[in-house]
Amino acid sequence: MAKRGGFPGGMPGNMNNLMKQAQRMQRQMEETAKELEEKEYTASAGGGAVTVTVSGKKEVTAVKLSEEVVDPDDIEMLEDLIVAATNEAYRQMEEDSSQAMAKLTGGMGGLGGGFPF
Repeated sequence: MAKRGGFPGGMPGNMNNLMKQAQRMQRQMEETAKELEEKEYTASAGGGAVTVTVSGKKEVTAVKLSEEVVDPDDIEMLEDLIVAATNEAYRQMEEDSSQAMAKLTGGMGGLGGGFPF
Protein backbone atom coordinates (compact mmCIF):
# COMPACT_ATOMS: atom_id res chain seq x y z
CA MET A 1 0.00 0.00 0.00
CA ALA A 2 1.35 3.45 -0.91
CA LYS A 3 2.18 5.98 1.78
CA ARG A 4 -0.31 8.78 2.11
CA GLY A 5 0.69 12.38 2.76
CA GLY A 6 4.12 13.66 3.65
CA PHE A 7 7.10 13.89 1.37
CA PRO A 8 9.75 11.27 0.72
CA GLY A 9 13.27 11.95 1.94
CA GLY A 10 12.49 13.45 5.35
CA MET A 11 10.77 16.64 4.24
CA PRO A 12 8.94 17.12 7.57
CA GLY A 13 12.26 17.61 9.39
CA ASN A 14 13.39 20.11 6.78
CA MET A 15 10.04 21.89 7.10
CA ASN A 16 10.57 22.25 10.87
CA ASN A 17 14.02 23.75 10.27
CA LEU A 18 12.56 26.10 7.67
CA MET A 19 9.84 27.22 10.10
CA LYS A 20 12.42 27.85 12.83
CA GLN A 21 14.54 29.90 10.42
CA ALA A 22 11.49 31.91 9.35
CA GLN A 23 10.54 32.62 12.98
CA ARG A 24 14.12 33.66 13.80
CA MET A 25 14.20 35.95 10.76
CA GLN A 26 10.86 37.49 11.76
CA ARG A 27 12.16 38.25 15.27
CA GLN A 28 15.35 39.77 13.84
CA MET A 29 13.33 41.90 11.43
CA GLU A 30 11.10 43.16 14.26
CA GLU A 31 14.16 44.01 16.38
CA THR A 32 15.82 45.78 13.44
CA ALA A 33 12.64 47.74 12.67
CA LYS A 34 12.48 48.90 16.30
CA GLU A 35 16.15 49.95 16.22
CA LEU A 36 15.58 51.88 12.98
CA GLU A 37 12.58 53.70 14.49
CA GLU A 38 14.82 54.97 17.31
CA LYS A 39 17.42 56.46 14.95
CA GLU A 40 17.52 60.03 13.71
CA TYR A 41 18.68 61.27 10.33
CA THR A 42 19.86 64.82 9.66
CA ALA A 43 20.38 66.49 6.30
CA SER A 44 21.17 70.02 5.16
CA ALA A 45 20.48 72.13 2.09
CA GLY A 46 21.78 75.44 0.86
CA GLY A 47 25.27 74.85 2.17
CA GLY A 48 23.97 74.23 5.69
CA ALA A 49 21.52 77.13 5.70
CA VAL A 50 18.67 74.70 6.40
CA THR A 51 19.04 71.54 8.47
CA VAL A 52 16.24 69.03 9.01
CA THR A 53 16.20 66.03 11.35
CA VAL A 54 13.73 63.17 10.95
CA SER A 55 13.15 60.11 13.09
CA GLY A 56 12.99 56.52 11.94
CA LYS A 57 9.26 56.83 12.56
CA LYS A 58 9.12 59.25 9.62
CA GLU A 59 8.49 62.30 11.78
CA VAL A 60 10.27 65.64 11.39
CA THR A 61 11.83 66.26 14.80
CA ALA A 62 13.83 69.45 14.15
CA VAL A 63 14.29 72.23 11.61
CA LYS A 64 17.17 74.71 11.96
CA LEU A 65 17.48 77.83 9.83
CA SER A 66 20.42 80.18 9.45
CA GLU A 67 19.52 83.84 9.79
CA GLU A 68 20.76 84.66 6.30
CA VAL A 69 18.28 82.26 4.71
CA VAL A 70 15.28 84.00 6.30
CA ASP A 71 14.53 86.62 3.63
CA PRO A 72 10.94 87.90 3.59
CA ASP A 73 11.40 88.79 -0.08
CA ASP A 74 12.37 85.22 -1.00
CA ILE A 75 10.17 82.86 0.99
CA GLU A 76 10.03 80.47 -1.96
CA MET A 77 13.75 79.74 -1.71
CA LEU A 78 13.42 78.95 2.01
CA GLU A 79 10.51 76.62 1.29
CA ASP A 80 12.53 74.84 -1.41
CA LEU A 81 15.52 74.41 0.93
CA ILE A 82 13.32 72.94 3.66
CA VAL A 83 11.79 70.49 1.18
CA ALA A 84 15.22 69.53 -0.15
CA ALA A 85 16.71 68.95 3.30
CA THR A 86 13.65 66.98 4.45
CA ASN A 87 13.67 64.77 1.37
CA GLU A 88 17.40 64.06 1.78
CA ALA A 89 16.92 63.09 5.44
CA TYR A 90 14.10 60.73 4.43
CA ARG A 91 16.27 59.28 1.64
CA GLN A 92 19.03 58.56 4.16
CA MET A 93 16.51 56.88 6.46
CA GLU A 94 15.11 54.70 3.65
CA GLU A 95 18.60 53.71 2.50
CA ASP A 96 19.60 52.75 6.04
CA SER A 97 16.38 50.75 6.43
CA SER A 98 16.86 48.95 3.10
CA GLN A 99 20.44 48.03 3.95
CA ALA A 100 19.50 46.74 7.40
CA MET A 101 16.68 44.57 6.05
CA ALA A 102 18.83 43.29 3.17
CA LYS A 103 21.36 42.02 5.71
CA LEU A 104 18.62 40.01 7.41
CA THR A 105 17.02 38.60 4.29
CA GLY A 106 20.27 37.91 2.47
CA GLY A 107 19.02 39.95 -0.49
CA MET A 108 15.95 37.80 -1.13
CA GLY A 109 13.99 39.68 -3.71
CA GLY A 110 10.61 38.00 -3.69
CA LEU A 111 8.82 34.82 -2.85
CA GLY A 112 10.93 31.74 -3.08
CA GLY A 113 14.20 33.60 -3.57
CA GLY A 114 16.99 32.24 -1.44
CA PHE A 115 15.06 29.27 -0.10
CA PRO A 116 16.79 25.88 -0.32
CA PHE A 117 13.97 24.15 -2.20
